[in-house]
Amino acid sequence: MMNWNELISSKRLGSKPAAKQAENYNRTQFQRDYDRIIFSSPFRRMQNKTQVFPLPGSIFVHNRLTHSLEVASVGRSLGNILSEKLLAAGETNPLISELGAVVSAACLAHDMGNPPFGHAGEEAISSYFRNGKGQNLELMLKPEEWKDFVYFDGNANALRLLSHQFHGRRAGGFALTYTTLASIVKYPFESVNVTKPKFGFFQSEKACYEEIARELNIKQLENNPLKFARHPLVFLVEAADDICYQLMDLEDAHKLGILTYEQTKALFLNFYDQQADKDLLAKIEATFNEVLDHNERIAYLRAGVINKLVHQCMAEFEINQEAIMEGTFQQSLISQVKGISKVAMDEIQALSIEKIYRHRAVVEVEISGHQIIGTLLEAFTEAVLSPDKGYSRRLISLMPVQYKVDHHSTYEKVQSVIDFVSGMTDLYALDLFRKIKGINLPSLG
Repeated sequence: MMNWNELISSKRLGSKPAAKQAENYNRTQFQRDYDRIIFSSPFRRMQNKTQVFPLPGSIFVHNRLTHSLEVASVGRSLGNILSEKLLAAGETNPLISELGAVVSAACLAHDMGNPPFGHAGEEAISSYFRNGKGQNLELMLKPEEWKDFVYFDGNANALRLLSHQFHGRRAGGFALTYTTLASIVKYPFESVNVTKPKFGFFQSEKACYEEIARELNIKQLENNPLKFARHPLVFLVEAADDICYQLMDLEDAHKLGILTYEQTKALFLNFYDQQADKDLLAKIEATFNEVLDHNERIAYLRAGVINKLVHQCMAEFEINQEAIMEGTFQQSLISQVKGISKVAMDEIQALSIEKIYRHRAVVEVEISGHQIIGTLLEAFTEAVLSPDKGYSRRLISLMPVQYKVDHHSTYEKVQSVIDFVSGMTDLYALDLFRKIKGINLPSLG
């Protein structure tokens, strides 16, 4: 069974041990993780990456950055609650009090590996190798390397972004603590023989994750293919993400007029039982007598539902804690929530698929993103594989220095292109696509 004394460590990836390290800073090691992430360029670029809806015109909806900040806020609450419960139960690791900071930092970074154009970006990368010209590379790669590309996953890409030593950068990438890195990896296994297209580390980061797991004594479930149990804090990061994207997408749909005020209000009120929650419902009614703005009312309801779900997810963590520590619990915490909240969540999920994720504006972004990413992958992959051609040299000159390394293998060369493309903002990808296609070129006369 895994134990908290080993799972929570302030040791950093790629760093040499330092004596009395915690005494040299006014911040804890996990707060330093948070700060390293939030001040980084990849994090900042998420402000121009689609979450669900097209990037804003007159109405500001969520992007990857605002979503990540909100997830980090909810994750901090979940981590703090768990910390209090573990300390009350007699856990002795002095770092237990820092769980809120760990989960918050992991939440902040959980989407950093996602490409532009939302989840359609992940699909576009996979599709290029499965159905596009990338198919021609299969025989040039090992089977496990090929799986990394045809099942490309933003979660695995986040671990790479945070841990890989890109050209000219420090060893260990962001040099985050082992615990924060482990808390990000939702699917701690490799892509080989995956039962569904989700995995947590590429072949290039396989040894890195093994090092993390060994340091924290995370339970290994299988050897071939390599598979580990989740670090227990992954469940809190996942819960924070699940709570936020479900409820915030609903709020965005209301702001955009996709859902009416009455529809949205009813969906949030479904989480309240008329008898058990009568005091809360009375408080809501009193607030609505004062607050007349519909957007503010919806935001107030959303905040109350988030609070409910945070405590219900923590209750499920407590119920399943033994199985979580044994590595046998495989479900998300939100999926285990019962009663009236489960009914309310199921209704939101069904409506979101029908009204939100299939909305014309969302589909149009997905279609555009698919074409843009496919074109960029094709152009730059051909360039790095045939670097001596004149056109290839011109394309390669557009890649940042950190990606332009004298790679020896096809796998590494293709990875450098995916690193470049997945790190782009929506607008940069669109701009580069237009230049490659010769669209909207400036006048040469």
